[in-house]
Amino acid sequence: MTDAEKAAKVLEALNAAEREPPQAALSMLNGLVGLVQGDGEQPLEVEEARSSAFMAICEIGKALHRGQPSDHLWQPAISATARWKSLAR
Repeated sequence: MTDAEKAAKVLEALNAAEREPPQAALSMLNGLVGLVQGDGEQPLEVEEARSSAFMAICEIGKALHRGQPSDHLWQPAISATARWKSLAR
């Protein structure tokens, strides 16, 4: 699977998870870990975008796990993932 395909799947899952209750969303986010992990074979700009998406998704996961508000975290994660998708090949 290409990086662009991975990013597209992550973006789709983020959009779906945002509409779910916290525990279901957390489960969906946990399922994305394998897709968001880098392999270091992409140009630095793509790796940085992927890393930003990964960190933003982790922030949502931490908030959900702790029962904290996460509404303000979704858009940055979606934007970071969209950027990753636009740069990936």
